[in-house]
Amino acid sequence: MSTAPSMTYGSYLHIPELLDCQKPLSERHDEMLFIILHQTMELWMKQILFEIDAAQEMIARGELVPAYKGLARVSRIQAVMTQAWDILATMTPADYLGFRNVLGTSSGFQSAQFRTLEYRLGLKDASFLKYQDTGSAEQRAMEKALHEPSIYDAALAQLAKAGFAIPREVLDRPRDQAYVPNDAVEAAWIAIYRDTDKQWALYQLAEKLLDLDDALLTWRSRHVLTIERIIGMKPGTGGTAGVAYLQKTLSRRCFPELWSMRTKL
Repeated sequence: MSTAPSMTYGSYLHIPELLDCQKPLSERHDEMLFIILHQTMELWMKQILFEIDAAQEMIARGELVPAYKGLARVSRIQAVMTQAWDILATMTPADYLGFRNVLGTSSGFQSAQFRTLEYRLGLKDASFLKYQDTGSAEQRAMEKALHEPSIYDAALAQLAKAGFAIPREVLDRPRDQAYVPNDAVEAAWIAIYRDTDKQWALYQLAEKLLDLDDALLTWRSRHVLTIERIIGMKPGTGGTAGVAYLQKTLSRRCFPELWSMRTKL
């Protein structure tokens, strides 16, 4: 009579396969750090997308309080990802130049998961689809996120259900288009923040969303400084503008009215 194989830590987590994913193309010591750091970022982004999808489904059902846990978890993951840049910053320009040539045209700019995350948060820009192979799983995932409502769309729909005057052009806008700030949306959030006792659930949802946006901006800022420390203002791999491009991303806001309304409270 055969017995089922025992479950071990390594077999459950597929550790041998996981540790076989690091394959440096040069003999330079720092390439291993470069690979592991970026692979780790991708793993954390997978978890972030998992949490955001679940939280968005809860918000769409009007289950705002249960959604807070996942959103809070995402913010903590984002903090860990931001701290990771400190590890990469131990790599000097000389270290990086020792293996940069093996990267070819690859670039973090091409990360399908990061672009999917931006789409989920409402930063819609179809131009990033061209960086994925046509018909690939990565491109399909991005297209799905591009054409579906963002988590902010779900939140605004709940504002409308709560009786706030959210315009139809906001609620019914094309999902694949970048969100445009709206005065009526800003007024709704102002009303919520001026009566937090009555609107506690929406108020807390707003703060959890702002935590995500804040953490994303912090991650971007630390990324910019780390890249500048390593390559200065040189162009990035894959034909990107490097630091010059990254600096422009610091002005992006996923939930613009949650920032602008603070001035008017």
